[in-house]
Amino acid sequence: MYFKILLNIILGYVTIEVEGYFIERFINLCNNQKILLWNLKRTHSTRIIINVGLKDFKRLKPIAKKTKCRVKIQKKKGMPFLLHRYQKRKIFFVFFLLIILVITILSNFIWNIDITGNENISSEEIQKLLEENNFKIGKCKIGLTTKDLIQKIRLERSDIAWLGIEIEGTNATVKIVEADLKPDIIAEDEYCNLIATKDGMITKVIAQNGTPLVKEGDIVTKGTVLVGGWLEGKYTGTRYVHANGDVQAKVWYSQKEKIPLKQVEKAKTGNEENKYSVKINNFKINLTKGVSKFKKYDTIEASKKLKLFSNFYLPIEICKKTFQEYEERDLIYTPEEAKIIGENLATQKLEKIIENKELIVDKKVYVETTAECVEVEVIYEVTESIATKEKIVF
Repeated sequence: MYFKILLNIILGYVTIEVEGYFIERFINLCNNQKILLWNLKRTHSTRIIINVGLKDFKRLKPIAKKTKCRVKIQKKKGMPFLLHRYQKRKIFFVFFLLIILVITILSNFIWNIDITGNENISSEEIQKLLEENNFKIGKCKIGLTTKDLIQKIRLERSDIAWLGIEIEGTNATVKIVEADLKPDIIAEDEYCNLIATKDGMITKVIAQNGTPLVKEGDIVTKGTVLVGGWLEGKYTGTRYVHANGDVQAKVWYSQKEKIPLKQVEKAKTGNEENKYSVKINNFKINLTKGVSKFKKYDTIEASKKLKLFSNFYLPIEICKKTFQEYEERDLIYTPEEAKIIGENLATQKLEKIIENKELIVDKKVYVETTAECVEVEVIYEVTESIATKEKIVF
């Protein structure tokens, strides 16, 4: 029965109103002739509303005449009536079918790539790496396998510990786990020297194993051997060892800042202007003129990809360009004000470089003033360990 009802819905059916004094006889005769009636509702003792298939409706006329009932069509439903309704709107119907076809085709391609988990490696660098391996926006998903791509990138990049690619809909999610790069560890049974990691002046040398080659007060440069990985004996001669120890040195960090005495400051007026454009893959359509009406302005660009569902992106971007108007104001600093600004900027940059501020021994500030600017140089003197191990290669 349910199958017959479904078939009638596809082939078309009508909702009719039957009115008369012999409604029960009308229904019985329909059942005897195997005419399917469903969804019967009695609205009055002499009136019912009922559904009947389009093909069976034509057989109701003699039954209605025989039972002296009046039959009136209330609604027409099903595919035949739907097609008839839109036959005068052929362009719309064709356009609708075309949209469905285009969406079906587009679903076979990747239109968005999300990159997550990267901190030290930029998303642009990863994007470029994927493109070089032919994994990019617009790539067809049919027959696409990512196993070889993942293996190739992991072999090429030592700073990537793990990489995974998940494709859902038209979206690809690239997950990165960055490698914790550590210096090569030299085994205790291997011969090595202690060398300087940076320039400095030696303040302390402690050689637990090996031959000290520098002393307090010596000036060394990066790469200088501080403790040699050998020992000299009267009877044993030269014997190579695994050098160990600690070498402290004064290291200088400097930062220069040039502050003009006359500067131009940007002051936002609060006026903004938005321009929109549509980008279809690599083709851009400007919806408004791209030139701003402001004389002086900053430009902020943003874009958003269109999607039908959470992971079904389309190759269409809505691009927004915001022009923010500003006015220029002249600023004039005294040499003392410029010195303070320069010193603060240089100090902030140096303290980002020097992680352990407790190592700072001294701070020196040098100022050079001209008619146009003030140049400030801040130098931090830091005492730190500069020794690292380097394997001896024969």
